[in-house]
Amino acid sequence: MKRSEINTKDTWDLTPLFENNDKFYQALSKFEETKIDEAQALNGNLITSKESLLNGFNWLKESDIELENLFQYAQLKASSDSSDVENLKMMSAVTTVYTKYVSALAFWDSEILKLDEDTFNKYLEDKDFEDLKVTLFRLKRQKEHILSEKEEKILALQMEVGSKASKIFSDLTNVDFKFGEINGKPLTQSTFSLFLKDEDEEIRKQAYTQLYNVYKEHQYTLANTYETSIRQDIFSSKVRGYSSTRSKKLFNDNVDEKVYDNLIEQVHASFDVLHKYYKLRAKLMGKDKIKHYDVYTSLVKGYETHHSYDEAVDLVIKALQPLGSEYTSVLKSGLTEQRWVDKYENEGKRSGAFSSGTYTSYPYILLNYKEDDLRDIFTMAHEGGHSMHSYYSAKNNNYFDHDYTIFEAEVASTFNEQLLAKYLIDNAKDKKEKAYILGKQIDDIIATLFRQTMFAEYEHIMHVLAESGNPITVDVMRSEYRKLLEQYFGENVELLELSDMEGLRIPHFYSSYYVYKYATGISAAIALSKKVLNGDENDLTQYMSFLKSGGSLFPIDTLKLAGVDMSKKDPIVAAVDHFKQMLEEFESLI
Repeated sequence: MKRSEINTKDTWDLTPLFENNDKFYQALSKFEETKIDEAQALNGNLITSKESLLNGFNWLKESDIELENLFQYAQLKASSDSSDVENLKMMSAVTTVYTKYVSALAFWDSEILKLDEDTFNKYLEDKDFEDLKVTLFRLKRQKEHILSEKEEKILALQMEVGSKASKIFSDLTNVDFKFGEINGKPLTQSTFSLFLKDEDEEIRKQAYTQLYNVYKEHQYTLANTYETSIRQDIFSSKVRGYSSTRSKKLFNDNVDEKVYDNLIEQVHASFDVLHKYYKLRAKLMGKDKIKHYDVYTSLVKGYETHHSYDEAVDLVIKALQPLGSEYTSVLKSGLTEQRWVDKYENEGKRSGAFSSGTYTSYPYILLNYKEDDLRDIFTMAHEGGHSMHSYYSAKNNNYFDHDYTIFEAEVASTFNEQLLAKYLIDNAKDKKEKAYILGKQIDDIIATLFRQTMFAEYEHIMHVLAESGNPITVDVMRSEYRKLLEQYFGENVELLELSDMEGLRIPHFYSSYYVYKYATGISAAIALSKKVLNGDENDLTQYMSFLKSGGSLFPIDTLKLAGVDMSKKDPIVAAVDHFKQMLEEFESLI
């Protein structure tokens, strides 16, 4: 279906950002004409007095908000229909202005850090800097890692080249690679997972073999591309004076590296229950051993579901009642009459789903909702969790403190999925429906806790090898990835010759030390959802305090507010126990 054929009420309302494209271009032109020069005028004049610094930050706030809204409008337009050349032109135009703006502000941090220690500390205690305390404190933490203005400009210029590995990987695997067809249907990156869920083993095998054979044909290019990304990480961490890539990546969130190690250690300690699942899967599929391409097909056959978009909204809102009337009424309004959501698939629309909001905009949601897929209701709850997190963060914090981290974001979204699953399981109409929902939750924990931890372990191994001066060839990559597959899947899953090609297929590896946040996120979400569902008013108050805290604290401290301590192994242990309980209940129903 073309974008023009979609009913307006089923699309997001972008008029609060800009009334139309002409208004967008007018605002963008004005921004480019004024803000770049204004930024350059601040260079060398930012810290001459207390007032100049306060005025500078006020200017930065206004300018950032303007540019964020411009970027938001263009990005949402392009995401909803990339086949519209006008949308791509807007995205290109705003990206060009953004690059100029960032370059013009390259002096900002290094100039502020020229303040002497006494003045810096005095500002931290000054009530006039109340809204800037967190920003200044975090900037001060960065002091030893921020370079001179000239060096920062050089690094800013290098950024475009440094990020090319990810672009090459994306273009190679999403555009150049052709995987053929399966029974007349195209095999693509997005349809691959659907073929792996097919009940016909021959179709699963064919899809698996066809896709990974293409990766094998290009394995040296893929390995070199990933190595380039790793070398860029190492360059970036070294030039800024970090001891390793991991220390750099965890520094901004103030996450101790022990949190990363704890996650991997505890997941390894839980392999017995994970292997028990694969043993059960093999048994239910009538095999002693299953193949690697057998691990995604549903174990509950013949279950069908159908929910209109409005019915899905009703289910989500009922499931989230434990969060209180304000939460559910704001979310329901956003999902319906306020039109935060772009609901359905159309030609040129980005696949998947996301939530995206600025400090002053709606927290918009992109969906590709399908009425016959229960997972899309979970996606609605998930993205709704992100959007409500954004709503509360913006409502309860000044601009500089409102932006939360990915570490925290995955908790708020996955929390909603936990509540939805509990509601659907409690209200299942029969054993089959209950088993299907339990099976989905089990699959999600495997995908989010166990699989993402395996990814986190692999990328850490690769970076440590490179940082130690070892070669990281395609053979090393495949060998190390295969070792992990053997450990995580156990003796009831037979790996194939192509299985370790999967390690060259994961796009998240080009955003290093990122995926572990999915695993910590689901662990925290499980712990907190149980607290809210089984606790008292205080447990809900704690959780809402977390949603309202925005970026005013570091993520580990924010989650402590909510009632979970991610610096310890306890939440990981609890998540695995929850997985074990669900597995036992699932087995009793099958």
